[in-house]
Amino acid sequence: MTLCISLSARPSNNGTRFHNHLYGQLDLNWIYKAFAPTNLEQAIAGVRGLGIRGCAISMPYKEDVIALVDEMDPSAKAIDSVNTIVNTDGHLKAYNTDYTAIEQLLASNEVPSSYSVLVQGAGGMAKATVAALRDAGFTDVTVIARNEGAGRALAEQYGFQWRPALDGGTADLIINVTPIGMAGGVEADSLAFPQEAIDAAQVVFDVVALPAETPLIKAARTAGRPVITGAEVATIQALEQFVLYTGVRPTAAQVRAAEEFMRAQ
Repeated sequence: MTLCISLSARPSNNGTRFHNHLYGQLDLNWIYKAFAPTNLEQAIAGVRGLGIRGCAISMPYKEDVIALVDEMDPSAKAIDSVNTIVNTDGHLKAYNTDYTAIEQLLASNEVPSSYSVLVQGAGGMAKATVAALRDAGFTDVTVIARNEGAGRALAEQYGFQWRPALDGGTADLIINVTPIGMAGGVEADSLAFPQEAIDAAQVVFDVVALPAETPLIKAARTAGRPVITGAEVATIQALEQFVLYTGVRPTAAQVRAAEEFMRAQ
């Protein structure tokens, strides 16, 4: 049996249900488990030493893990953020499928690149999001981050603006890439953006995948705003991880079945 895992400060069942369902559909003798490491360096050494084939990396480890791998794929190296590690005979290669997910969702939802954008957050997922926005042709983008060093550096890297706080600001597209609204966190019941920003937006995007209906997404739906959810991000990035781990690309029907199983928990 081949083992794949995920490492996160707050593990969810999303990845385990999605991957394991696909393993079953494709009759693969694989299994996927989720862990909350107490020591990241030891956990990655375990991936190498135990022959674990694949390892998904979630908040807050997407940047810290860089020093622990052997090779960075261009998808991860370009944004200095890792969400996937593939182990080939002890050689650990890092990738980033978050970027792919953001890029595809902006395109499939036909979000105009002329929209003004507020991105709240400056961590690893924010890097993937801001890079995808830049590559999709967005030019009016502001990064909102309390950490001036991280926020300003991220914004300037892609030619955008930085602000330490929202301060009443609005935009056509608002994107939350912080843990605000994430189940199990201290801000699980909080709105990532104030109601006035939600009301002024044309599209509301929350990358938080657990729960599928975050407070931000619920508020946006109530306000009649189109939404893009973290659950959608999770499906796409997990699919691309599955392909990297197994070398098999499931059919669209198989992916839909796995997604439905994942969300039915």
